[in-house]
Amino acid sequence: MNAPITSGTHHIGLSVSQLEQSAAFFTDLLGWKEVRRNDAYPAIFVSDGHIMLTLWATRQNPSQAFDKDKNVGLHHVAFELESEHKLDQLYQKLLSHAIKIEFAPEPLGQGPARHMICYEPSGIRIEFIWPANQMQTAPA
Repeated sequence: MNAPITSGTHHIGLSVSQLEQSAAFFTDLLGWKEVRRNDAYPAIFVSDGHIMLTLWATRQNPSQAFDKDKNVGLHHVAFELESEHKLDQLYQKLLSHAIKIEFAPEPLGQGPARHMICYEPSGIRIEFIWPANQMQTAPA
């Protein structure tokens, strides 16, 4: 069996129709940092310290909503949260900022992991997951 030639994700590039609003979703709502801008392209690079997203401005809004059975391309991007509490807090924060929610935090499969999906301002589906693998067992 061959060993993978890659060693992880360096960055993900997303084409967005609302460059400033999409960048603000990550920086203002999620606490990410703006790494740099390229006004000539234009693009904004944001990072949570583990992954970087390159947000590239497009001049066109999507002509139709994403349909996993008809569209080729990005289905969604998923980010991990360190606690179930942070997932619930994020959900409330997104609601208070009128972010479109596809579904509220719910069990992932049979649980105990939980996840939710929302749409960032340009319409890209963003999933947030608490994988439950960091759970501490209570002493017996």
